[in-house]
Amino acid sequence: MAQNKKTIRLAADLQSDSIVDGPGLRAVIWTQGCSHHCRGCQNPQTWDFEGGAEVPIDMVLEAIDELEYHDGITFSGGDPMYQPESCNIIAKYCKEKGYNIWVYTGYTFEQLKRLAKKDPSYIDFLNNIDVLVDGKFVMKEKDLNCLFRGSRNQRLINVPETLKTGKIVLFDENKYLEINNLKRKKIYI
Repeated sequence: MAQNKKTIRLAADLQSDSIVDGPGLRAVIWTQGCSHHCRGCQNPQTWDFEGGAEVPIDMVLEAIDELEYHDGITFSGGDPMYQPESCNIIAKYCKEKGYNIWVYTGYTFEQLKRLAKKDPSYIDFLNNIDVLVDGKFVMKEKDLNCLFRGSRNQRLINVPETLKTGKIVLFDENKYLEINNLKRKKIYI
């Protein structure tokens, strides 16, 4: 593994064995720092940009090397888009190892495209993402029946197809459910 001197600010150690942060068995990278401050956020402890710990990226890559039987890596937080360069180094490494990459962000895809015009690190990171779960969590839109997201306004965007076509292409939830022989059951609170 090549030595990397960059760091990333994390809220926690790499979490393995997640089955709720995207399809299959996943590891989650919990980034630190978020200014969206969504009401009802499940991770408000990740908002503080000075919180968590500054970690060498090489340590994260070593932890990824130790994973077994995982299908993908999910970036969450906080908001990974506040650290696009560091996250991209990790995402690119994971893609080379065959993992699919999901990223949760409070930004919309359209906002990220605008940010990318001023800072190409955003588009570099987007180029290594399979699915972007975009948009702030909105309490009035909260819906426990949404697949892999908390509120109806959030989208599961197929990033490679979206970048290729120039139009938003959504992750095919029905195909995912069909392939995995799952049926949606309404959840009521």
